[in-house]
Amino acid sequence: MTQINASVPLLGFAAFSGTGKTTLLEAMLPKLVKRGLRVAVIKHAHHNFDLDEPGKDSYRLRKAGASQMLISSRYRRALISETPTTEATLPYLINQLDQTQLDLILVEGFKSLDFPKIELHRQVINKPWLFQDDNNIIAIASDIKADTTLPQISIDDLEQLTDFVVQYSSQSQHQPIKTASCDDVQPQGLLSVEQGRQRILTQIKTIDNPLTVELKHALGHIVHTDILSPVNVPQHTNSAMDGYAIRGADIDLSSYTVVGQVLAGHHYPHPLQAGEAVRIMTGAPVPQAADTVIMREQAHQDGDTVTFNLAMGAIKAGQNVRLAGEDLAIDQVAVAKGQTITAPELGMVASLGLNEITINTPLRVAIFSTGDEVQAPGEAQRQNCIYDSNRYSLFALLTHLGCEVVDLGIIEDSETALEATLNQASQQADMILSSGGVSVGDADYIKTILDKLGEINFWRINMRPGRPLAFGHINDIPFFGLPGNPVAVMVTFLQFVEPAIRKQQGYQDWQPQTYTAIAAEPLRSRLGRTEYLRGYFKWDANGRLTVKTIGSQGSGILRSMSEANCLIEIPPQQEYAQIGDNVSVIPLEVRL
Repeated sequence: MTQINASVPLLGFAAFSGTGKTTLLEAMLPKLVKRGLRVAVIKHAHHNFDLDEPGKDSYRLRKAGASQMLISSRYRRALISETPTTEATLPYLINQLDQTQLDLILVEGFKSLDFPKIELHRQVINKPWLFQDDNNIIAIASDIKADTTLPQISIDDLEQLTDFVVQYSSQSQHQPIKTASCDDVQPQGLLSVEQGRQRILTQIKTIDNPLTVELKHALGHIVHTDILSPVNVPQHTNSAMDGYAIRGADIDLSSYTVVGQVLAGHHYPHPLQAGEAVRIMTGAPVPQAADTVIMREQAHQDGDTVTFNLAMGAIKAGQNVRLAGEDLAIDQVAVAKGQTITAPELGMVASLGLNEITINTPLRVAIFSTGDEVQAPGEAQRQNCIYDSNRYSLFALLTHLGCEVVDLGIIEDSETALEATLNQASQQADMILSSGGVSVGDADYIKTILDKLGEINFWRINMRPGRPLAFGHINDIPFFGLPGNPVAVMVTFLQFVEPAIRKQQGYQDWQPQTYTAIAAEPLRSRLGRTEYLRGYFKWDANGRLTVKTIGSQGSGILRSMSEANCLIEIPPQQEYAQIGDNVSVIPLEVRL
């Protein structure tokens, strides 16, 4: 962390929006000044703002392109700096102040940073207390009592609040200020998304299980062993276009004698002599001694004589010829180990004359749902029951990843049934996925069974949706206990299960595809938690990638995943994004 000392007392006012921070500061500042304090205020704005009115000279010049605009008059000066990519940190802003002329710095905002603050709280806002998760809060100003030993002041008693600030200013011992990181805003007892993912990946091993299959059956699978080219590609030095093949040494001649014609799949059996030319088709092998091809559009043939129109372009030795082995030489790697076979790779392997590929055997993944309230689609719905959608979502996700799915159905809430299912799954599959109660271990027998059969950790991941997660091994087979909510099960799959599957499959350093988009609407989150919002991104008329949310964000509303084409990721150190802010989006179209 970066640490910067303020040479004067620093005090923040932390509160949720709507509490009245600015109004309170506006009322307090005259009282502080009256008591002889020289005060600076740093305000953190989560939105765009202007200091000057449209039409004023400084406004016009800044809008015209000035990245820094310094305004100065007899009474005040202001430096306006455009920061389109990186927001200034609080330590940097403090260093911009002339602290030799100050007695106190007040900060409105930056509530996630590590420096002394007074919490402002109003009951009508209906927000949680901040002091419970922030040990930097030194006092509370509120209209209700808090359960704490911290000093408490009525938020409406301006004189008492001013007295506290003045006293703090005179007694404060200044401490270094730390810039925020993900760890700074991580609540105790919860893992961040990245921490959970890394813990999982360190316990996942790549499965080495080769399988040789016919070309068509290799599509979408991963190459187990480097595929080496058994031939040169192209196999012969050949013509890159229809035209006439000549010797490069003869390019200064005015005419040539046509001695033959070569079609693709045929060849001219004699070495080319001085002054000779052979009419040749695209892909046909160039005759011995020939190394140059002039395109047909540049040629004029009269009987056995051909001339070339130099006005259409000079002739250069070696032009329009593809050398043998130019694309691939014998024993050169054509498709590398760990690469996915898609249409280009399939066609290239076929072009080498190979009719089989050795791939990594597709992973077998066992899935089941738990709960007496869950029933299969197609049955008459029972009272107080829900249809199982999670197995079908998981089936689609796994199939897209090239996995073979072992569907074990719906398991009743009983110790015997769950133990039998887990044992069966560990014998049949390379990975086990459950959705429902297993993920949080609500019943004692669940933990007992998991401990009996393997080693399982029950985690609370600091994300929404998808906080509960279980991970470990059943008889040495990786096991994931996913949440029961339909959206949560899909989001946790994408964040934790897919990276694990990719590593098992043999991908090297696989990373999900992400883009940076511009928020087209305000995006809410909660500081300290990674938020995944269902969104829809598109290119606007100015060629910018923009994104907005899709409908309700409840973790049980599966329709929102159907309508979305991306997840919008709001990191834990960001409370929300305003219109125009850059945000990360994870495309869903190719993954679901």
